[in-house]
Amino acid sequence: MLQKLRDKTSGWIVTVILGLLMIPFLFVIDNSYLGGVGAQNVAKVSAPPTWWRSAPSWWPARMLWQHHEISAQDFRERFEQARMMARQQQGDDFDPTRFESVENKLAVLDQLIDEQVVRLAAEQEGIVIGEAALSQYITSMQQFLGPDGKFSEAQYRLALQSGNPPRTPMQFKELVRSSMQQSVIPSALQASGFVTDAEVERLVKMLAETRDVELVTLPEQPADTAEVTDAQIKSWYDAHPQDFRLAESVKLEYVEVNGASLPTPAAPDEATLRKRYDDEKAKFVSAQQRLTSHILVANGEGAEAKAARLATEAKASGADFAALAKANSDDTGSKEQGGDLGWVEHGAMVKPFEDAVFAAKAGDIVGPVKTEFGYHIIQVREIRGGEGQSFEQVRDQLLAEQIKADAEGAYNELAGKLVDAINKNPSDLAAAAEAVKLPVQTLGPFTRATATGIATDPAVLRAAFSDILVQDGTASDLIELGGNPNHTVAIRVVEHTPEQAQPLEQAREAVIAAIRADRVHQAEQKAADALLAKLNGGASLQSLVTSEKLQVSALPGLPRTQPVPTPEINQAVFAAQPPAEDKPTYGKVDVQGRVVVFAVSKVTPGSDKDVTAPQRAQLKEQLSQLDGMGAAKAFVDATRKRYKVQTVESNL
Repeated sequence: MLQKLRDKTSGWIVTVILGLLMIPFLFVIDNSYLGGVGAQNVAKVSAPPTWWRSAPSWWPARMLWQHHEISAQDFRERFEQARMMARQQQGDDFDPTRFESVENKLAVLDQLIDEQVVRLAAEQEGIVIGEAALSQYITSMQQFLGPDGKFSEAQYRLALQSGNPPRTPMQFKELVRSSMQQSVIPSALQASGFVTDAEVERLVKMLAETRDVELVTLPEQPADTAEVTDAQIKSWYDAHPQDFRLAESVKLEYVEVNGASLPTPAAPDEATLRKRYDDEKAKFVSAQQRLTSHILVANGEGAEAKAARLATEAKASGADFAALAKANSDDTGSKEQGGDLGWVEHGAMVKPFEDAVFAAKAGDIVGPVKTEFGYHIIQVREIRGGEGQSFEQVRDQLLAEQIKADAEGAYNELAGKLVDAINKNPSDLAAAAEAVKLPVQTLGPFTRATATGIATDPAVLRAAFSDILVQDGTASDLIELGGNPNHTVAIRVVEHTPEQAQPLEQAREAVIAAIRADRVHQAEQKAADALLAKLNGGASLQSLVTSEKLQVSALPGLPRTQPVPTPEINQAVFAAQPPAEDKPTYGKVDVQGRVVVFAVSKVTPGSDKDVTAPQRAQLKEQLSQLDGMGAAKAFVDATRKRYKVQTVESNL
C-alpha cells in the first residue's frame, strides 16, 4: 500500500502540482527576501557591490547588493528623541498632536536614511574603526570624566546602566563604533573646506559696503469708491479662497477645581505633628558621607589572588594606601590620586561596594570586595554627617508642611471625586459637577487665535482642539492651569465648527474691501512706474519733488549688514546695480502694502583696514566650515542618488 502511494506521488506531474502549490506561499514570505523592505522595518538602503558598480537592481542580481535596513524600533527611538527636543525648545507651546504629523515623521526618517547611506559608503570604502581609536574616543567623552578630569570606569558603567535605554559596555562600544565609522567621510570632507584670502577680502569689503540712498514716498492714493460688480466680487472670491475662511472653533463647558478657593484646613494638633516627625525623622538627619579610597583589580586571570595580596599589604602596619593605589589600581580615573573617590553617599556606588563602605568604621581597610568591575580594596578615611534635629527645632517646618499636606489632601479628595464622577459618565460633565457641588461654566465659541479665559492656557487650548475631545464629546482628564497641580480644570467640547470656506454672502464686504485695496495698490504701482519712467528718462529727483508732491528721505551711508530702514528696502537697495557715470540707480519696493521708490546715488566699497587679524582668521575659518559642510552635504546627496532607497511609510 505504502509503495503504491510512493509511486503515485512521484514523477513530473506531481512536481508541477507541488510547484503550483508553492506560488501562494511566496507572497507570505518576508518581502526582504525578494529585495523589498522587511516587514518590521521602515526603510532599506541598498548599494551595488564594489566589484560591480553597474550591477542591476532587479532580482536575482539584487542579491549581490549590500543592504542596510532601518527598523521600526530605530525609527521610534529617534522620533522620541526628536519629540523630547521639540518639547524642550517649545515649552508650553509644544503640541504633541501636531508633532505627530507626517512631515515630522518623514523628516526624521530622511535623517536616518542619510546616516545609513553614509555608513554604507564607509563600509564600501573599507573604513574600519580600530580598538585603539574607539577606546581613545570613549575615554575622552565628557560624561565619563571624574572630578579630576580623567576617565572613570565606575562613572562610565554607572552612566551606561542609567541610560535610556540601558546598555552594556559592549553594546555602547558598537554604537560608538558605528557612529564613528559613518562620520569619517563627512568629517573629512567638512575639514577639507577652504576659502582663499582673496575671497575673504572680497567678502569683507562687500559686507562693509555702504550706499547713499534717497527714499521717495509718493502721495497717498485716494480711497477707491468706484462700483464693484457682482462678477468682480465672485471672480476675486474664487481666486483667493484662502483669504476668506472661517477658522476652526469650539465651545466648551468646564468644571474648575481650585485648591486656593477651598476652606482653610484646621490647624493640626501636637500629636499629629509628633507623628509626622517620627515618620519622617530620617529627613531631618543629614546624609552620612564617607571619604573613601580604593584599589581596583580588574577581572582577569589571577585577579582574585592579586587583590588578596594587595589587601594584606594595605592592612599592614605603616602601609601607604595611596602609594599602593598609584602602583596597582586599574581604575584610571582615581589611580593617579592614590585611589581617592572623594566623599561617597548612599546610592552613588554599586551595592556590594556601598555595603562594604557603610559597614566600615573610620580608618578601616576592607576587602577584597567583588563587584562587576573587579575586586576592590577599600579604605574609609573619614565619616561625616548623620546628625539629627530635635522635634522642637523643626516644629515650625512640620506645622507648615502638615497644613500644606492637609490642603492638598482636601483638594485631592475633591478632585478624585470629580474624576470618579466623570468616569461613570464621561459625556455628562454637568452630572459630575453636580455630584461634587461645583458649578459648570461655559466658554466660547473661540478659535485658536481668539481664546480667552482658561483657554489661554496652552494645555487647555491643545486639549480643546484635540481630535479625542472634538470627536468623542467626552470630558477631558484634569488639566493643570499654569503648571499649578492644585488648580485644575476638566473640559468638554459641546460645539465644534471645523475650518471652512466662508460663504460668499458672509464674506461679501471683506471681498469688496480687498478689491478696493488692490485697486489703490495698483494705482500706487502705476504712479511709481510713471515716476521711474521720468527719472530714468533724465529728470532729476529734486526737480520733481514739488510737481509730484514727493516726500524724500536721505539715508547716507546705509550699511548692508543691518536691516534698516526695513529688511525689504535694504535687500532691494543692495540688489540694485551701482550708479554709472554719476547717474543714480532707481527702483521700487513694496513695503507693508505701500510702494516706495528709491534712488542709489553712491556706493562706497567696504574697507578691510578696520578688520583685525583675529577677526579675519575667524571669518576665514567660518567660511571654510561652510564650504566643508556644503561638500559633505553634496557627497551625501550624490551618494544617495547612486544607491537605492526604499521606504514603507505605513510602518512609521
